[in-house]
Amino acid sequence: MRDGKLLTVFTPAYNRADKLKRLYESLLAQTNGDFLWLVVDDGSTDETGELMHSFQREGRLEIRYYRQENGGKMRAHNVGVRLADTPLFVCLDSDDHFTKTAVDDILTLWTWKKEEGLAGIVAHKGSDAEHILYGSEFPVRGRSSLRGLYEAGFKGETTLVFRTELLKGFPFPEIEGEKYVPEDVVYDRIDEGHEYLILDKILTVCELVSEGLTDRVDELREKNPTGWLIYYYQRALSGKGLLGMKYAAHYLRFKGRVDKSYAQEYALPGRLILKGLPGAAALALKGKL
Repeated sequence: MRDGKLLTVFTPAYNRADKLKRLYESLLAQTNGDFLWLVVDDGSTDETGELMHSFQREGRLEIRYYRQENGGKMRAHNVGVRLADTPLFVCLDSDDHFTKTAVDDILTLWTWKKEEGLAGIVAHKGSDAEHILYGSEFPVRGRSSLRGLYEAGFKGETTLVFRTELLKGFPFPEIEGEKYVPEDVVYDRIDEGHEYLILDKILTVCELVSEGLTDRVDELREKNPTGWLIYYYQRALSGKGLLGMKYAAHYLRFKGRVDKSYAQEYALPGRLILKGLPGAAALALKGKL
């Protein structure tokens, strides 16, 4: 790890020049400047590169800009993690921005409470700086795994700050011909044996743009079947009761769409296949994955 900055704020960007200005301004407004901004440009064809170079010339932030051929957010994320050399790492999407005290809140809690075995910090996303996105408070205090939060009744979205050294050991799968893997594929793996410090504050203000991932789920599922197969495989193995059966059913819907090598590598036990068959048949009748 490098000497100096404690936090890398990482942004994967693809044709979002119109969004980056606001994000940049939110970083300039931070009450704590102990961070650097790392942008991985995923082959943008708009003015993203020119804009980032203009920000660098201003010299108001430490900015590292890297351009790659278009390969999808998850490849960009892997590159960002490999390039990062600060103790902490947080992903801030191009259509989101930080609250004014976000960096200060992260570093204050981490310096005060860090313990061995922690994955990092979990905090809220907001529709603005005052209102939690979807209005769901954390039902747990202190520390928890992500799964523990959701099992306790949490229904919102989170901002995740990771120990960079830990995150380097959990890259996203890079699948030929596909550009997307559900984020929970990695988060579920980290959840095994790691917890997060709970920061009951909004760090990230999230704009749910019409062209964002939220509204493209059906398209993502059609174009990236292997990523979704891996996701449902992991969830089926860990899911309990009806939830496990649901994941197994979705897994079976994707199994016939992927290369045989992946179907063999991520083969569910026979008992889970049997539990998933009725649900898979029902999904097939409805034409759903």
